[in-house]
Amino acid sequence: MKKRVLSGMQSTGKLHIGNYHGALEHWVRLQDDYNCYFFVANYHSLTTLYQNSKEIYENTLQVAIDFLAAGIEPDKSVVFVQSLVPAHTELHLILSMFTPISWLERVPSYKEKMSNIELADLTTYGFLGYPVLQTADIVLYDANFVPVGEDQLPHLELAREIVRRINHYYGETFVEPLPLLTSFSRIPGIDGRKMSKSYDNAIFLGDTDEQIRSRIMNAITDPARIKRSDPGHPEVCNIFAYHRIYSSSVLSQIESECRMGKRGCVDCKKECFKNLIASLATVRERRYNFEKNKDYVKDILRDGSKKASEYANKVLNRLREKMGIIY
Repeated sequence: MKKRVLSGMQSTGKLHIGNYHGALEHWVRLQDDYNCYFFVANYHSLTTLYQNSKEIYENTLQVAIDFLAAGIEPDKSVVFVQSLVPAHTELHLILSMFTPISWLERVPSYKEKMSNIELADLTTYGFLGYPVLQTADIVLYDANFVPVGEDQLPHLELAREIVRRINHYYGETFVEPLPLLTSFSRIPGIDGRKMSKSYDNAIFLGDTDEQIRSRIMNAITDPARIKRSDPGHPEVCNIFAYHRIYSSSVLSQIESECRMGKRGCVDCKKECFKNLIASLATVRERRYNFEKNKDYVKDILRDGSKKASEYANKVLNRLREKMGIIY
């Protein structure tokens, strides 16, 4: 039998090229070799959007559209919405009873987001405890593997610790998930930080050509380079990080000319824009077509959520029976 894979993304808005290269491309390749469950994590979005939750509905559709545009196929994978599978919240509650607060406070992204996100109050139980909900998301489908970037490994290790704790008390109840590392685990935003919707430094799959052009032309490059003739340092340049993805055929030439001061940053940005647009043309065209047919996308999500619920309820009942909370 094929092994199971589970992964999801928050519905905080349209997905960006970091999401695409860091996850979606990888997910598409997994579909032929694994039983895949991919979901829109709209409950997780409440950690930062609880004051503007009306945005989550449309954001959920936009993330699903990006899934489908990237090549996630409903005939190969179960595509669903977290809130349409009630087992997620019930298992989250149960697992929270077993999870020490100290385990949650040591997750690196907890302190990182606390210090970087200024538009939302993150001093909530939900934000501290969202890795427990992530654990519920994973174990409800007996996921053998979770495709992650390096920055997400601490979250998965926490999930593994919670699984071991439950299995210690109740016997082999949950599958202990393993990571599937993605090839592009960390793509910088235009300001040099990790690309993130929260940091307003992302290039989105749903952006227009002009929006993408503006983002690239405003990106931070080599801060030590003042004049066009100054030698550049591609290893510290955000645009060169994009060239590694979109300009592979001329990458060595770009690097050499930059280091020798023969290529200006403006010219480099223009070529980056041209190559990015060409590389993502098919994905962006599919996205445009799905955007015009949202009812079809909704049908896919409803059908997928029914399939997901059937499996999740079996796993939840397995734990209920062992704990003695089902009769």
